[in-house]
Amino acid sequence: MGPRIGVYVCHCGVNIAATVDVEAVTRFAQGLPSVAIARDYTYMCSDPGQALIKEDIEKFGLTKVVVASCSPMMHEPTFRGTIQEAGLNPYCLEMANIREQCSWVHGEKDKATRKAIQLVAAAVGKAFLLEPLEERRADVTPAALVIGGGIAGMQAALDIAKAGFLVYLVEKEPRLGGHLAQLGKTFPNLESVTPLLSKAIEEVEGHPNIDLLTSAEVVGVEGYIGNFKVKVTDRTTRRELKVGTIVVATGYDLFDAQLKPEYGYGVYEKVITGLEFERLVSSSGPGEGEILVKGKEPQDVVFIQCVGSRDKSVGQEYCSRICCMYTAKQAFLVKEMLPQARVTVLYMDVRAYGKGFEEFYDQVRGEGVIYRRGNPSEIYKKGERLVIRAEDTLLGEPIQLEADLVVLATGITPRRDSLKIANLLKLPRSADGFFMEAHPKLRPVDTVMNGVYLAGCCQGPKDIPDTVAQAKAAAASAMAPLCQGQVKVEAVTSIIDEELCSGCGICAEVCVYDALSLHERKGVMTINEVLCKGCGACAVACPSKAIKLSHFTPTQILAQVDALV
Repeated sequence: MGPRIGVYVCHCGVNIAATVDVEAVTRFAQGLPSVAIARDYTYMCSDPGQALIKEDIEKFGLTKVVVASCSPMMHEPTFRGTIQEAGLNPYCLEMANIREQCSWVHGEKDKATRKAIQLVAAAVGKAFLLEPLEERRADVTPAALVIGGGIAGMQAALDIAKAGFLVYLVEKEPRLGGHLAQLGKTFPNLESVTPLLSKAIEEVEGHPNIDLLTSAEVVGVEGYIGNFKVKVTDRTTRRELKVGTIVVATGYDLFDAQLKPEYGYGVYEKVITGLEFERLVSSSGPGEGEILVKGKEPQDVVFIQCVGSRDKSVGQEYCSRICCMYTAKQAFLVKEMLPQARVTVLYMDVRAYGKGFEEFYDQVRGEGVIYRRGNPSEIYKKGERLVIRAEDTLLGEPIQLEADLVVLATGITPRRDSLKIANLLKLPRSADGFFMEAHPKLRPVDTVMNGVYLAGCCQGPKDIPDTVAQAKAAAASAMAPLCQGQVKVEAVTSIIDEELCSGCGICAEVCVYDALSLHERKGVMTINEVLCKGCGACAVACPSKAIKLSHFTPTQILAQVDALV
């Protein structure tokens, strides 16, 4: 008896159905060889949609399932779990992407429908040849590594340590705190940072489950989820740590304002960054809590928003999220400390998105801070003062403002050494240079490397509450394997035919996961199935065609090609 295949076509609301004739695709699928049932549903990933698949598996005796919907990156784990609950092997599932690769990229319904039909036919052709794969498990070392000792790293380390697990906290600098230690007050409540930070540092340093390594750096990472071997160097002796999971909380850098030379940063003493302003108003700063510029109180202070954010000219097209509100905070402090000063904020758009942010923004304007929608073009010196040339983008006319002090709201950028960490941990980075999460909605703290999680601004710009929330989420995710004691290992891996393998080693050169090595006695390549992630790079590179990828065998791929042509 041959396979009995069920085909399920998703409308995805209107995401697919608006461009693809879903009913026509379903009718076509019903006529394909070995298809026992074909259905369409509004949201296949919903609970009723999944229940429909389970019922059909039992009713029609289905042995393979094809789901035509969105990208497998989004819901393949969902549907694998669905058919597994119904008694099928989770790898007896094939997905056809008729959303991102079809409905979203085609405007003509007839063409999109024809393409969707081809994709479904190819998926059914492959599904006919799918074979069950065995999911294996590996033991877990009950310890975690946290890289970075800012507020994100400290929070993650504390949560894991309080759950009873050993945590190695590695910080590159001599002391903890990161960028938070450079700030005076938080927004929107204007709380002092010092007691909050001091309490966190004291708790970290005093916790018996936290092994704190300062002035230390991660220089090597080997292994896989549950069994990582990490090499760390510090001021005295190189150490090798054995951990089950890793939290990356390496933080961020601030945009270099000198990359915007028209603002005169580094040329004019009275042009400073937002972080330098924090130091200026600090009680421990040069002015001992007074705002002084060359010994005088400034009468006109101008803040310029979006310096290094939303700016294609410097390759920073994203919003840094924190700048609008830290500028509002700083403008408020100027009015509080210098009530007679004239304070102007030149902004592109104001994004007061967080809890209490809009109210704080209104409060700042109520104190007399002038918000002017303007696009500055240059800053030059006029006697002892500065002149800011800009366009008022609401009025559509040029303006000039004089100032005694200009504060540039510099944005958040990826750390300069982020590529090094990315290479060590095999982490992809998004187009903006930050570490990429496995899924922006469903797996926001996970990475494609099982057992490695992200916290804080290394993943993207965010403020303190969001950073702490993500750190706690990363800690919870990192603790799950530690609590379970065992983890699932990827079932889709490469397979070597020893009779064809010449032991040339080309496959090992292209494997970024270090999963391939030469068997000293046999003289052929071997695969560590625990390290292998099933990317297929080795199979493509092998000149002897001695490697194939399970779940993506040549026979299965050719069946898809046959269905397409």
